[in-house]
This record gives sequence, C-alpha cells and structure tokens, in this order.
Amino acid sequence: MGIPILVAVAIVLAVIVASFRVFREYERGVVFLLGRFWKVKGPGLRLVIPVLQQAVKVDLRLVTMDVPSQDVISRDNVSVKVNAVLYFRVVDPERAVIYVEDFFSATSQIAQTTLRSVLGQHELDEMLAERDKLNADIQDIIDQQTDAWGIKVANVEIKHVDIDESMVRAIARQAEAERNRRAKIINADGEFQAAAQLVAAAERISPQPAALQLRYLQTLSDISAQSQTTVIPLPVDTLRSLIHGPAQDASKE
Repeated sequence: MGIPILVAVAIVLAVIVASFRVFREYERGVVFLLGRFWKVKGPGLRLVIPVLQQAVKVDLRLVTMDVPSQDVISRDNVSVKVNAVLYFRVVDPERAVIYVEDFFSATSQIAQTTLRSVLGQHELDEMLAERDKLNADIQDIIDQQTDAWGIKVANVEIKHVDIDESMVRAIARQAEAERNRRAKIINADGEFQAAAQLVAAAERISPQPAALQLRYLQTLSDISAQSQTTVIPLPVDTLRSLIHGPAQDASKE
C-alpha cells in the first residue's frame, strides 16, 4: 500500500471523525446547510457533514445574569443606584441564533434600560417597600422584548438600592417625625377617652350624695397614705356651705 493511499485513508477517517458531534443533554445544535437553516439537533451523537453543514451549540440551562448598578432618578427626584439579578434561559435555539447576534449581551442591555425606565416611574418609598411588584413589572417587560429571540425570563430580583448618606439622614428624620406624630395622636386619643370616662363617672355619682361622700372619703384616704400630712375629713354639707356661703343656705330655708 503506497503512501498516497495511506494519506487518502487518513483524510477519509479524519473527515468521518470530524463529521460526528456530541451534544449534551442540556445542549442543542442549530445546523445550517450551505448557510441556510436546516434543523435543530438534540442531545447525543449527531452527524454534521464538514464544509456542507455548520452547527452552533446553544445551552438551554438557566442563566444567572448580574445587572450592573444603574443610576436612577426616582419620580420624587431622588438619585439612587440600583442593581439586580436576572434569571433567563433559551427556549427556542433557532431564534436565539438567527434573530440576534449575541442574545446574552442583548438581554443584558435590555435589562439595564428596563431597570432604569421602570424604577424612574416610582418614588423612593415604593422602591423600598414594593420590590415584589417592581420585580414583576420589570420581568414582564423584559420577557416581552426577548420573546422574539426565543428567550424566557424566569425571574428578576432587585438586589440593592443604594441611597446617598444625606438622603439616609433625611429619611431617618422623617421616620422620627412620623413616630412622634403617631405618639401624640395616641396620647391625645387616650386623654379624650379618659375625659369621657370621667364625665360619665361624674354624671353617675352626682345624683347620689352617699356615693359622692364615699368617693370623697376614698380620695382623702389615698392622700393620707401618700404623704405625712394628717387629713381630717369634713362633711360634704359643711364643704358645700363653705363654697356657696351662708347666704345661699339661708335663702334655701
């Protein structure tokens, strides 16, 4: 067997070996025949004819993308820095290869612009308190825009909302003022209820002289227990005479 024959056999074997491609379970091969899309091949050992066919591997696993920190001006004119994390995967390998040059980079750019656009429509308090709603809004918008590329956005999570130090102090002062306001309202409401109860008690006791006398004696007892002063109780009629004077008592007679 001559050298030319050995060379030919080696070339044929090399072509045969190169014609087989192995795709893992989570990979798909987008095959082009003479530059035109032909088919998507699944996992396993697949035949791809060199020169005539080209195959592009596409990973179908869930991708975790860190969205870089974005400068956002909220609706109430507060400047903050916000970053997020995006979870997505390829559901249509054909469109992911044909319709966009680099679906990973394109998805990252859309995520950044959408993050700024959505958060800029909300106030700072909403960014801090309504993250679940904002996450859902951002996810829906990105998912709609990437659907044409065969991309499915599984989830979006806002990671950090960084606020300027001066704004942090202003928020703390605002929170303290709100707490003081609530405390004053609670105290005023308590005083109002106590006054109402005192009025009701006075209306109930005043028609009963005996009850009024007992309340008077109880008050004197409480005063004596809390001080060194000796208290001598006087009849209520005597106190009434001292308050209204003898002239009024005489007129009653």
